[in-house]
Amino acid sequence: MARFTFRLPDIGEGISEAEIVAWHVKLGDRVEEDQSVADMMTDKATVEMESPVSGTVVELAGEVGDQVPIGSALMVIETDVVEASPATEEAVLEAENPGVEEAQTPSPLWGEGRGEGPPQATPPAESPVAAPHPDPLPRGEREQEKKVLASPAVRARAHDLGVDLGSVKPAEGDRVRHSDLDAFLRYGSGQGYTPARAPRADETVRIIGMRRRIAENMAASKRAIPHFTYVEEIDVTALEETRAQLNAGRGNRPKLTMLPLLIVAICKTLPDFPMLNARYDDEAGVVHRSGAVHMGMATQTPAGLMVPVIRHAESRNVWQLATEIARLAEAARAGSIASGDMGGGTITLTSLGPLGGIATTPVINRPEVAIIGPNRIVERPVFRSDGRGGETIARAKLMNLSISCDHRVVDGYDAASYVQALKRLLETPVMLFAD
Repeated sequence: MARFTFRLPDIGEGISEAEIVAWHVKLGDRVEEDQSVADMMTDKATVEMESPVSGTVVELAGEVGDQVPIGSALMVIETDVVEASPATEEAVLEAENPGVEEAQTPSPLWGEGRGEGPPQATPPAESPVAAPHPDPLPRGEREQEKKVLASPAVRARAHDLGVDLGSVKPAEGDRVRHSDLDAFLRYGSGQGYTPARAPRADETVRIIGMRRRIAENMAASKRAIPHFTYVEEIDVTALEETRAQLNAGRGNRPKLTMLPLLIVAICKTLPDFPMLNARYDDEAGVVHRSGAVHMGMATQTPAGLMVPVIRHAESRNVWQLATEIARLAEAARAGSIASGDMGGGTITLTSLGPLGGIATTPVINRPEVAIIGPNRIVERPVFRSDGRGGETIARAKLMNLSISCDHRVVDGYDAASYVQALKRLLETPVMLFAD
């Protein structure tokens, strides 16, 4: 047998270390060449590590949440480079079934740099006979309920529910069954029964992986950037009518949401407000104003919030934007987003859809200087001119639009002026398609 040390490869330009977010193997597991063994997260993406050789895992670099430097040992695999002979068969069997002493042999990788010992082996059970299931009832209740005929499972369920079995009337014979408990739960409220509500168990959740990246980025953003938020109400009645007309004739193209139309409006108004489409290098004291619009799309995923980027959003039409939004969202939620689709944004759009609320105060995606958040669309009566000098009441679809800016480089007047320009364009949607 020979040992192969699998070192963490260079998985991204400028990356010095990566975080273990998942192990797919454990000590003693057999792995095959190209088998997935771990997921490693960098600042840009999660990368799946595959074993370069076949063999048995004998050492691991650490636990989920630990950082592993590029080039250091990720795992050690005992390979099958020497064919076992009859003379070594007994030794091979012993290696595959180590005793307690072998399992406690320290691993040079486990807990390295953390002052922890190796994982302790579980001692063998003293007897193969399973221990009896503990009686869930206190002694007094147990003695009282022995008079009621019921199986142990029914007794345990009744105890968990806080039901006195003596108050449950069997449908057949003298034995209380689960169906009798079900009937009592449905109709027993008239007897003053209140279901016992067990409190949810406490739990401690380690902040790792994507959630840790989010925590670090949000803390850095709020700590370094003096935010301010401006909110304006926009009448999107005409915009929603335009969207419905476009969807009615879309053919094989994707269904339009509000977001592609909003991105077109943002891109059309940004050239007059270049201070918003920018990235601020606070260490160098330099603001990089971008000519192109690389639109970050805040996307909720099972792992947490991610911000994939639509490159050159200003050069795409509404249908192309809808297709790209769907592609990026699907890849982000599936955990297959490419590193090239992350980072480098110049302004971010964040939307909670129907959960948008009345107003939001979104946190800037540092080092960008602005983030825009549409809120929920609501219908309300409004006063409109009747064209004869009077007014009439009409139904309108209204939406609040929030913008948060970095007050170090964006003034409140500039942010308010930009939103007013955006409002004029969104309330006259025909201008979205005019050159």
